Amino acid sequence: MNRLFGSKNTAPKPTLDSAISNVDNRIASIDVKLAALTSELTTYQTKISKMRDGPGKTALRQKALKVLQRRKQYESQRDQLSQQSWNMEQAGMMQDNLKNVMTTVDAMKTTTKTLKKQYGQIDIDKIERMQDEMADLMDVGNEIQESISRAYDVPEDVDEAELDAELEALGEETYMESELGGAMPSFLQDEVATPSFIDEPPEQVKVKEPAGGLG
Repeated sequence: MNRLFGSKNTAPKPTLDSAISNVDNRIASIDVKLAALTSELTTYQTKISKMRDGPGKTALRQKALKVLQRRKQYESQRDQLSQQSWNMEQAGMMQDNLKNVMTTVDAMKTTTKTLKKQYGQIDIDKIERMQDEMADLMDVGNEIQESISRAYDVPEDVDEAELDAELEALGEETYMESELGGAMPSFLQDEVATPSFIDEPPEQVKVKEPAGGLG
């Protein structure tokens, strides 16, 4: 049966990298041949330049032309192979880029599912209410701080020179009163004097003694 229909090909399929490698090897082989042809052509040119015109020079010139023709053919073949290698390299880069894109897309899909699951557990309204409560508490705290740090109505426009003069006068008056026998200073007498709206001084109440004495 295998002779009639042939056997199944079990050889691995060529990859893009292996194809590029094969083409590069062929290019390297052609480069060796081109170097040999160039060396041979240089030898012919050197000999031709030293020969006189004649049948020998003509024959040598024909050989040089054949070598030059072969070199041009190899150069053309090398250019074609180089273009093929470049095209395959471009295809390989596109394939690598596509793999990277697919990997990125898969990662983004997985990340999107995870984010949806995580954000689905968050209550936005609850967060908004919490933010409002925090703002209210901050306002209350600011009001408390302002109330505590409030300044009392203490007069600030006090003349220090006037206070010093008044204090010195009080000191002199106190000294004079003490020299006169310890009498009460005048600024204190004004405070304990009888108010002007009372017409008569208060009567002194006499305590009656019990009859017959204490015996």
